[in-house]
Amino acid sequence: MAKEALIIVDMSNDFVADDGSLTAGKPAQEIVPYIIETANEFLSRDQVVVVAMDAHQENDQHFELWPAHNVVGTFGQQLYGDLMTWYQEHEANSNVMMQPKSNYNAFFNTNLAEKLRALDVEKVHVVGVCTDICDFLTVAGADAEGFKTAIHKRGTATFTDLGETFVNHMKTCFFTEIVE
Repeated sequence: MAKEALIIVDMSNDFVADDGSLTAGKPAQEIVPYIIETANEFLSRDQVVVVAMDAHQENDQHFELWPAHNVVGTFGQQLYGDLMTWYQEHEANSNVMMQPKSNYNAFFNTNLAEKLRALDVEKVHVVGVCTDICDFLTVAGADAEGFKTAIHKRGTATFTDLGETFVNHMKTCFFTEIVE
């Protein structure tokens, strides 16, 4: 039977906390309850929840473009606030997985597509940060791997004013369903 997966993108201390090194700040903090509610709803329907998290080394080339963030093993890379509590309560569930990523796109140079196919996932829903970077490119990656896609507007945030533009790009470019 076909399943769906919720991918929670980059909801780390560095991207969400007030003092995070590359934070989307309050807009990102405000989506946490929606993400938890949506993740719980997915699990209640025996669907899949993936936490896709930047995992950079100290000398990562990304730091030529961006401030150092999500360095493996640091507080900044840990899930933010109530999301960490939620994950700790559910990580033993076989439908919950952590997916480290070294690129904006959670499918690039990872085995995420294979893991999802093995679980009969056909559609990927995306929430998290940042709408116009990692969310957009993860949707693009899912589309390139042949998955149907959905973006949850109430579950995304960014530190730019381009969020709405990129949500519309997802719909236009990848036939992404927009969940209001």
